Amino acid sequence: MKNKNIHYLEAGQPDAPSVLLLHGASFRAKTWEEIGTIKQLTNQNYRVVAVDLPGYGTSATISDEPVQFLVKLTDNLQLHNTVIVSPSMSGRYSLPFLIQHHESVRGFVAVAPVGILKMAEKLEGIQIPTLAIWGSNDQIVPPSQADILIQTMPNCQKAILKNAGHACYLKAPNKFHENLIQFLKSLK
Repeated sequence: MKNKNIHYLEAGQPDAPSVLLLHGASFRAKTWEEIGTIKQLTNQNYRVVAVDLPGYGTSATISDEPVQFLVKLTDNLQLHNTVIVSPSMSGRYSLPFLIQHHESVRGFVAVAPVGILKMAEKLEGIQIPTLAIWGSNDQIVPPSQADILIQTMPNCQKAILKNAGHACYLKAPNKFHENLIQFLKSLK
C-alpha cells in the first residue's frame, strides 16, 4: 500500500466507535454516501470509513493479498476494534481477514458476501457478533448462505429484506439502515 493511492471517505469523530464500509464489484465508497449510510452512522456518533477497494473507484491496483490490504488499511487509519460491513465481492477481503484477525474486529455485517461456502469451515466457532443481512430475491448469493453463517458462527443473527435483490441496501436503504444501526447499538 506504500506509495499507492487508496481512496476513502471518512466522517465522524476520530475517537468514536468505528465502522469500515467495504463495497461490491459494481460499487465504490461513494455509494455509501449516496444512499445516506455515512450520514446515518455519523448521526449515531460512529466514525465511518468507506474505502474504494484496490482497483475499484479511484483506488490504485495493488499487489497485496486482500488480508494484507485490510491489515495495512486498518493499521494506517487506526481502525482498531472496528465493525466491518462487507457486501458481495468484498467477502474476498473480509472473510479471510475475519478468520485470521477476528480479535481486532468488534462486529461483522455480512451483506451477502461471496466466499461463504469456500470458507465456512474456517469460520466455524468464530464468536464475533455478526449480522447476516440479505435481500429475499438475491440471485447471486442466495439467502440460504445466511443460514450457513448462522450455523457456523454462534453469535450470528439474520435479517432478510423483503423484495430486495443482491445489493439489498439499494432497494431497501431504510430497512437496511434500521437493521444496521440496531445491530451496532447491540454491541455497546
